[in-house]
Amino acid sequence: MKRQQFLQIQNGEKAVLPFSAEEYERRLTAIRSIMERGELDAVLFTSMHNVAYTSGFLYCSFGRPYACVVTVSDCTTVSANIDGGQPWRRSFGDNLVYTDWERGNYVRAVKSLLKGARRIGVEYDHLNLAVKAELEAALPDAVLSDVAPAVMEARLVKSEEEIELIRSGAAVADIGGYAIRDAIAAGATEIDIAQAGREAMEREIVRRFPHSEVRDTWVWFQSGLNTDGAHNPLTTRALCPGDILSLNTFPMISGYYTALERTLFLGEPSDTHLKYWELNVKVHERGLELIRPGAKCSEICTELNTLYEDAGLLHRRTFGYGHSFGVLSHYYGREAGLELREDIDTILEPGMVISMEPMIMIPEGEAGAGGYREHDILVVTGEGADNVTGFPFGPNHNIVPVQKLKVA
Repeated sequence: MKRQQFLQIQNGEKAVLPFSAEEYERRLTAIRSIMERGELDAVLFTSMHNVAYTSGFLYCSFGRPYACVVTVSDCTTVSANIDGGQPWRRSFGDNLVYTDWERGNYVRAVKSLLKGARRIGVEYDHLNLAVKAELEAALPDAVLSDVAPAVMEARLVKSEEEIELIRSGAAVADIGGYAIRDAIAAGATEIDIAQAGREAMEREIVRRFPHSEVRDTWVWFQSGLNTDGAHNPLTTRALCPGDILSLNTFPMISGYYTALERTLFLGEPSDTHLKYWELNVKVHERGLELIRPGAKCSEICTELNTLYEDAGLLHRRTFGYGHSFGVLSHYYGREAGLELREDIDTILEPGMVISMEPMIMIPEGEAGAGGYREHDILVVTGEGADNVTGFPFGPNHNIVPVQKLKVA
């Protein structure tokens, strides 16, 4: 039986997207400017972040390829038949569905949208070798050109609509932080405490964004030895009096990531713990002061490194001092051109959104062992920066009195 290789499924009505039509048109205009400068006929986005940024549709791959094809006149997402009409409902432009009745239908669907394009922009930092080979075989006369760096650069300065969503996300992260703090008790486990924060954030996201998809919000709550890494997953470890704690809330709103990260202690920290904590807070406070228009990312790092070096702790620093915010998550996206690292010379400008998040790690077996980390989100303005994180940091606020877990 002959079956369709690709088709349209316009089921239901278009959904309310996270941004206005004018905002998506602004993004498409920027992408088409990149096309014009590069003399490209079309752009094929394959990553979750650029597909979502361009169209509003955040796909769930599950082993299948997805895309968004941008030409001088159209913007069309390409999705798998398993998703039905949901990709069309959540795409700003059009949508084309490929079927899996025969191999190669994804590339056939993409080819039909490229309309004979000879120069095609792709994402070399995402396009895998298998799909690249299939594209080159299907389009033997086409030349593929990398647009990922240029599109990343276009994403660095946020629109007012993006900044407003990020502000809301930061407020949601604070709510999750307070829920976590209230759940902290001796005997409670990391996973139980984390669930309190996640549920509080999801309820607030639903209240603030009733038309959004509810997905991907998460919490990492680490204790004791588990605080040594910024991205250590949850465990069933039960909290003990004297534990160093790391609170990390991550609300996700339509693909946009925000974060709150704080060091806490369950009961009074030792003098050595307190010394390290206060030093890291000092670095954090100076870092917040350095975020301003005209500042160079690498130079911010140099000054903060000096503070650690003077205290003999530079070798305990574990990663860069901050990064950009936007369409990203722990499994997709990264605006690598705006990170507070020694090898990044980007100049901060109004509309950029960046974190300040210094961390040091003292190994197990040494006095004051644990990971110390604070994290705030700042929107760069014309005069300085607006800190959109509200949850307080430091020993004056985040020493939690010891109380036993209440058993129902």
